[in-house]
Amino acid sequence: MKYEEIRGAIDAGTAARTLPTWAGNVLDGVLDNVAAGRSPVPAVRHPLGFLCLPVERSGDFGVCLHIWTPEVRPAPSTTSPVHCHSWDLLSFVLYGTVRNVRMDVGEGSGGAAQQVFEVISQDGLDELRATGRAVRCSPGLSSTHRTGESYTLPAGVFHSTLIEEGMDAATVALGRQSPGGGDLSLGPMDVPTHQVRRSRSDHADTVRALRRSARRIAAAHCSPRR
Repeated sequence: MKYEEIRGAIDAGTAARTLPTWAGNVLDGVLDNVAAGRSPVPAVRHPLGFLCLPVERSGDFGVCLHIWTPEVRPAPSTTSPVHCHSWDLLSFVLYGTVRNVRMDVGEGSGGAAQQVFEVISQDGLDELRATGRAVRCSPGLSSTHRTGESYTLPAGVFHSTLIEEGMDAATVALGRQSPGGGDLSLGPMDVPTHQVRRSRSDHADTVRALRRSARRIAAAHCSPRR
């Protein structure tokens, strides 16, 4: 399934019947490639705490599987979990409980000042450009999304994502680039511009994580899976 098909299923309310099987087949395909010694889709340790499995990238559209799992050690973060995207996000929760906390960000008083970083990503390298702009943020609206539900986050909205009721969750994440937007993160005022290379997950950890995720999908949607 491609971006438009997945979005169509979510919009039509049929995603709970189709996306778990599709996602399970994606995971099985990656595991089959690993077993056969072929190069699988790279599983990247994302600095926001999940394992990212890219499925499609076509122009302004992208599809990934995001997997939060105790099988893979989170990548270290040099800023904070508070960020905003340059693209509109539409996600379907395959299993687990995902909570998004929108953050009120401004230049007013109250709370410790944080710096805005521009995040420029290319070929697995993130350049975090310190802008020197000081802002303060506080939690705003919070929304919780469970297995079989979907949610949206518009480009430019600062937020943080939390996994509740355990350490396991997975989503089908759809991104559509928004004109004029930027990827931003908040971090300490004393951190300068720097670069961070995203790392692939260890081979053995990846296999365990994907097998665990396939079982979780099957258990959540009552379908047989190895």
